[in-house]
Amino acid sequence: MRDTRRALGQKGEDLAVRYLQQLGYTVLERNYRSAEGEIDIIARDKERLAFIEVRTRRGTAFGSPEESVTPRKQARLATVARQYLQEKGYLDVEWGIDVVAVEFTTGSVLQRITLIRNAVMETG
Repeated sequence: MRDTRRALGQKGEDLAVRYLQQLGYTVLERNYRSAEGEIDIIARDKERLAFIEVRTRRGTAFGSPEESVTPRKQARLATVARQYLQEKGYLDVEWGIDVVAVEFTTGSVLQRITLIRNAVMETG
Protein backbone atom coordinates (compact mmCIF):
# COMPACT_ATOMS: atom_id res chain seq x y z
CA MET A 1 0.00 0.00 0.00
CA ARG A 2 2.81 2.39 0.89
CA ASP A 3 4.44 1.91 -2.53
CA THR A 4 1.12 2.70 -4.21
CA ARG A 5 0.88 5.98 -2.24
CA ARG A 6 4.49 6.81 -3.05
CA ALA A 7 3.90 6.13 -6.76
CA LEU A 8 0.79 8.32 -6.73
CA GLY A 9 2.74 11.11 -5.01
CA GLN A 10 5.56 10.84 -7.54
CA LYS A 11 3.08 10.93 -10.42
CA GLY A 12 1.48 14.05 -8.91
CA GLU A 13 4.87 15.72 -8.45
CA ASP A 14 5.90 15.01 -12.04
CA LEU A 15 2.60 16.48 -13.30
CA ALA A 16 3.06 19.50 -11.02
CA VAL A 17 6.52 20.19 -12.47
CA ARG A 18 5.17 20.17 -16.03
CA TYR A 19 2.19 22.31 -15.00
CA LEU A 20 4.42 24.87 -13.29
CA GLN A 21 6.73 25.03 -16.31
CA GLN A 22 3.69 25.70 -18.53
CA LEU A 23 2.84 28.59 -16.20
CA GLY A 24 6.33 30.04 -16.65
CA TYR A 25 8.00 28.76 -13.49
CA THR A 26 11.65 27.65 -13.68
CA VAL A 27 12.23 24.61 -11.48
CA LEU A 28 15.46 24.96 -9.49
CA GLU A 29 15.31 21.94 -7.19
CA ARG A 30 13.11 18.99 -6.34
CA ASN A 31 12.80 17.26 -2.98
CA TYR A 32 14.99 19.65 -1.01
CA ARG A 33 15.58 18.12 2.42
CA SER A 34 16.76 19.57 5.69
CA ALA A 35 16.68 18.29 9.25
CA GLU A 36 13.28 19.99 9.65
CA GLY A 37 11.56 18.50 6.62
CA GLU A 38 11.24 18.57 2.86
CA ILE A 39 10.00 20.91 0.16
CA ASP A 40 8.78 19.17 -2.97
CA ILE A 41 9.71 21.84 -5.53
CA ILE A 42 11.68 25.06 -5.39
CA ALA A 43 11.14 27.24 -8.43
CA ARG A 44 11.47 30.76 -9.70
CA ASP A 45 8.39 32.65 -10.85
CA LYS A 46 9.87 35.76 -12.46
CA GLU A 47 11.63 37.48 -9.53
CA ARG A 48 9.81 35.49 -6.85
CA LEU A 49 11.22 32.33 -5.30
CA ALA A 50 8.45 29.76 -4.81
CA PHE A 51 8.55 26.89 -2.33
CA ILE A 52 5.95 24.46 -3.56
CA GLU A 53 4.17 21.68 -1.69
CA VAL A 54 2.49 19.15 -3.97
CA ARG A 55 -0.53 17.34 -2.55
CA THR A 56 -1.98 14.47 -4.55
CA ARG A 57 -5.19 12.59 -3.84
CA ARG A 58 -7.23 9.91 -5.53
CA GLY A 59 -10.85 10.85 -4.87
CA THR A 60 -12.08 13.19 -2.16
CA ALA A 61 -13.25 10.70 0.47
CA PHE A 62 -10.64 12.13 2.84
CA GLY A 63 -10.96 15.74 1.67
CA SER A 64 -9.35 17.70 -1.11
CA PRO A 65 -5.59 17.70 -1.62
CA GLU A 66 -5.20 21.30 -0.46
CA GLU A 67 -7.14 20.58 2.74
CA SER A 68 -4.38 18.17 3.72
CA VAL A 69 -1.88 21.00 4.25
CA THR A 70 -2.42 21.26 7.99
CA PRO A 71 -1.27 24.18 10.16
CA ARG A 72 1.55 21.95 11.43
CA LYS A 73 2.65 21.19 7.84
CA GLN A 74 2.43 24.90 6.99
CA ALA A 75 4.72 25.77 9.91
CA ARG A 76 7.21 23.09 8.86
CA LEU A 77 7.21 24.36 5.25
CA ALA A 78 7.92 27.90 6.44
CA THR A 79 10.79 26.69 8.64
CA VAL A 80 12.37 24.69 5.81
CA ALA A 81 11.92 27.60 3.38
CA ARG A 82 13.72 29.98 5.76
CA GLN A 83 16.53 27.43 6.19
CA TYR A 84 16.91 27.18 2.41
CA LEU A 85 17.02 30.97 2.04
CA GLN A 86 19.70 31.23 4.72
CA GLU A 87 21.71 28.29 3.36
CA LYS A 88 21.73 29.73 -0.18
CA GLY A 89 22.38 33.30 0.95
CA TYR A 90 19.08 34.72 -0.29
CA LEU A 91 18.86 37.59 2.17
CA ASP A 92 16.61 40.00 0.31
CA VAL A 93 14.44 38.05 -2.11
CA GLU A 94 10.70 37.96 -2.59
CA TRP A 95 9.40 34.47 -1.79
CA GLY A 96 6.28 32.55 -0.98
CA ILE A 97 4.92 29.11 -0.30
CA ASP A 98 2.55 27.71 -2.91
CA VAL A 99 0.54 24.52 -3.06
CA VAL A 100 -0.19 22.48 -6.17
CA ALA A 101 -3.25 20.30 -5.65
CA VAL A 102 -3.44 17.26 -7.92
CA GLU A 103 -6.61 15.22 -7.90
CA PHE A 104 -7.23 11.94 -9.68
CA THR A 105 -10.48 10.03 -9.97
CA THR A 106 -10.62 6.68 -8.22
CA GLY A 107 -9.85 5.24 -11.66
CA SER A 108 -6.54 7.16 -11.76
CA VAL A 109 -7.66 9.71 -14.38
CA LEU A 110 -6.42 13.26 -13.77
CA GLN A 111 -9.42 15.27 -12.63
CA ARG A 112 -7.75 18.60 -11.83
CA ILE A 113 -4.50 20.32 -11.07
CA THR A 114 -4.58 23.68 -9.33
CA LEU A 115 -1.92 26.16 -8.21
CA ILE A 116 -2.61 28.11 -5.04
CA ARG A 117 -0.10 30.96 -4.81
CA ASN A 118 0.89 32.08 -1.32
CA ALA A 119 -1.17 29.27 0.20
CA VAL A 120 0.91 29.56 3.34
CA MET A 121 1.02 33.10 4.61
CA GLU A 122 4.67 33.08 5.67
CA THR A 123 6.50 35.25 3.18
CA GLY A 124 9.61 37.29 2.85
